[in-house]
Amino acid sequence: MSQRISREEARSLLHEWVESASLRRHCEAVATAMAAYAREGGHDEELWEVTGLLHDADYERYPDLETGHPRHIIAELERRDAPPEMVTAIAAHADALGVPATTPIDHTLRAVDELSGFLVACAMVRPGGIVGLTPKSVKKKLKQPSFAAAVNRDDVRGGADELSVDFDEHVAFVIAALEARADELGLTGT
Repeated sequence: MSQRISREEARSLLHEWVESASLRRHCEAVATAMAAYAREGGHDEELWEVTGLLHDADYERYPDLETGHPRHIIAELERRDAPPEMVTAIAAHADALGVPATTPIDHTLRAVDELSGFLVACAMVRPGGIVGLTPKSVKKKLKQPSFAAAVNRDDVRGGADELSVDFDEHVAFVIAALEARADELGLTGT
């Protein structure tokens, strides 16, 4: 029988493993988008949120995708007897592991990961932050290769396909989720 990992336990683990404020913000943004999609689809909101919180928890310590991330957080979650669907979703979000995405939680984590990072980057350069950000302006920024260059554009665009939803609707949905927590996420602008 697996053990639930609470939001509080997940945040404690995240803060223990991650010093970078920007990586913590990314994990919180992904968790926010995951929780919103869980609510929308009638899934286990806390499980999905905690999966988002911890999906990149080992990236700062073990950034090498061939031998490190996400193997170490997966091992830690397995040691804690975390729910198998959480472990599988985190494994499936890392292409290098070759774990196929087969469930809604798997597909959603893959769909919101890079998009959340890109939306945070967009918010950070806007006077209004995330508030008022539109899919149209996000698509315009996506066409600028130098903007948030580390974000994989194919993954951002493929996320909507992964969820079988319209790209603009997907972007608007995640923007709305992040906007609801703009203060906590530091996305209120200047």
